[in-house]
Amino acid sequence: MAEYSAEQIAAHFRGLILSGRMGAGDRLPTVRQTARDLGVAVTTAAKAYRALESSGFVVTKGAAGTRVAAQPSVLPGVVLGHVRDAVAEAQKSGISESDLLNAVQAVWRDRP
Repeated sequence: MAEYSAEQIAAHFRGLILSGRMGAGDRLPTVRQTARDLGVAVTTAAKAYRALESSGFVVTKGAAGTRVAAQPSVLPGVVLGHVRDAVAEAQKSGISESDLLNAVQAVWRDRP
């Protein structure tokens, strides 16, 4: 299994939140569970969770664990719809996730 960085782990959870796959109040796995699932050090997973918390995506409250913030950032519905459509078309065309992401980033950078 590939080694994941804290930034990649945080990006994964941000994606789940932004896409609406995780909503307000949903509980994230424990730091230890995330570390175990991804084969990373607990400190790496903890760093990812701290980054999510500092950016307002999640809140951590002792025994209640880490949960998606009450007012998480979510993509507007029309944007999310376009993203889902683009992913579906890319998958039908055999385009890889990394190629699609690279194309989106290139288009984003070229915009005025």
